[in-house]
Amino acid sequence: MGSREVETGSELAISMSSSTRRRERAVHNISAAEDDNPYHRASFSVGHRLARLLWQLVYLFLYRTSPRPMHGWRALLLRVFGAKLGPGCHFYPSGKVWAPWNLKCEDCCTLGDEAEIYNPSHIYLESHCIISQQAFICGATHDYNHPDFPMISYRMRLGAYSWICARASVSPGVNVGAGAVLGLGSVAYDDLEPWTVYSGVPAVKVKMRTVPAVAEQNS
Repeated sequence: MGSREVETGSELAISMSSSTRRRERAVHNISAAEDDNPYHRASFSVGHRLARLLWQLVYLFLYRTSPRPMHGWRALLLRVFGAKLGPGCHFYPSGKVWAPWNLKCEDCCTLGDEAEIYNPSHIYLESHCIISQQAFICGATHDYNHPDFPMISYRMRLGAYSWICARASVSPGVNVGAGAVLGLGSVAYDDLEPWTVYSGVPAVKVKMRTVPAVAEQNS
């Protein structure tokens, strides 16, 4: 498998080819002294860590404590920290977004209670995408074959009218097609095809989904 690498500041942008797709990834690895333990090195700059600390404080005191119906208030807080959200998005109080500045949503997207978007790189949610309770969208992993164990993050996209059901997980770099469904507690290790229902660990196709009339009108 070949790869093409381009240095971009402190990160390394890489387009990886695979049998089904090309995954764009970034390697996060701040350099340190040769005698330093690489497992103790930070993956991000001081400025980035301070921004995340500030976001965590806002999340704990202003976001997490807000009443459930106050979706507009939580959307405002996410936008203050750089998220781009379309109208009608419902992000519930105990849902988590690791880096709002790396999140872009179209209209009417939902993040359920205790669901989490872990997004060191950009994650894009298309219109009417639903991420249900305790689901996990994992946008990063580590290179376990490298002695420095660097973090690797991926750009990801969840298609319009897709549904990540409760306690399901989407693995790093996996893209979800329009209208795809990932069933309860399932784990997606590979891209999900449009309007297809998946279930299991690893997730496999189980049936096709009927395209709703509203989706056809908006396509």
